[in-house]
Amino acid sequence: MFTEAPTTDDRARLPVAGADGLGRALRDLRLSVTDRCNFRCGYCMPKEVFGRDHAFQPKSELLSFEEMERLARIFVGLGVEKIRVTGGEPLLKRDLPVLIGKLAALKGLKDLAMTTNGSALAVMAKPLFEAGLKRVTVSVDALDDSVFRRMNDVDFPVNRVLKGIDAALEAGFGPVKINMVVKRGVNEDQMVPMARHFAGPQYVLRFIEYMDVGATNGWRLDDVVTAKEIVRRLSGEMDLLPVAANYVGEVARRFRCAVSDTEIGVIASVTQPFCRGCTRARVAADGEFFTCLFGAKGHDLRALLRGGLSDERVADAIRAVWGARDDRYSEVRSEGAGMPRAEMSKLGG
Repeated sequence: MFTEAPTTDDRARLPVAGADGLGRALRDLRLSVTDRCNFRCGYCMPKEVFGRDHAFQPKSELLSFEEMERLARIFVGLGVEKIRVTGGEPLLKRDLPVLIGKLAALKGLKDLAMTTNGSALAVMAKPLFEAGLKRVTVSVDALDDSVFRRMNDVDFPVNRVLKGIDAALEAGFGPVKINMVVKRGVNEDQMVPMARHFAGPQYVLRFIEYMDVGATNGWRLDDVVTAKEIVRRLSGEMDLLPVAANYVGEVARRFRCAVSDTEIGVIASVTQPFCRGCTRARVAADGEFFTCLFGAKGHDLRALLRGGLSDERVADAIRAVWGARDDRYSEVRSEGAGMPRAEMSKLGG
């Protein structure tokens, strides 16, 4: 919970993009629009925990579109250049294009993206593009239908997600980014088929080490297929050329396939931490503000919004939290073993 932030009369104002305790600026915002999802992927929302009787947050506790827009505007004023809409599964949010339109109109925002499981993308791609969404990332953990159904644990067919990706390309999104979480003994044999299927400049493919986000996914280090293993296995099937980072703080190590001109990246949060370049803040659907994906407890922005504080006072509170930030969980993972952490379904990955 926040303590009351000092007023501008109490102290000199921080620069718009004030650095945190490790010198990292605030540049990216992950904005969750719902804690609900129609998949039950084991690494995020295992069915054993998020079953039929699981109590999701009531609507009254979630931010309204107007509150989300207001917060986004404040964050942009603090230096945020990129907003990524997440969930849960954001496509479950009713009237999502309305929110996208509000966010796309924010002055100073350079990039507006969304991460989705793609289950409703075939229907939603066009209205989202027309509303102003610039980029879309789709989670696809396998091409083999039986493996894909087993991973989402709700018997959802991969073909419907692939149709959604096609619809995104037809709507005007491009390239479409594809994320694959790799878990040993489950889907590592799908890496090469994924690289072959999503070949060409219309795709950007990312392989992600299985991470210990939250406390319900039964994470073990033995289940992690490391970045080195991923690159070695892919390199045995295709020529991969290293590519420089697009920007300071980019989390993926980038490669380009010489034959297909496909960009392939590996995100190695476990074995090659990138905490020192992290510029991301996260706001959950209930307005809780987190400064790390592995955070245990956030800061209540909803109370500030509904408590009548001005935009400037809310901005001061955000500055204070960001200025005190010293998160580097992945670098000191062993020190945080067994500690409580917020679930990925709340933080949006």
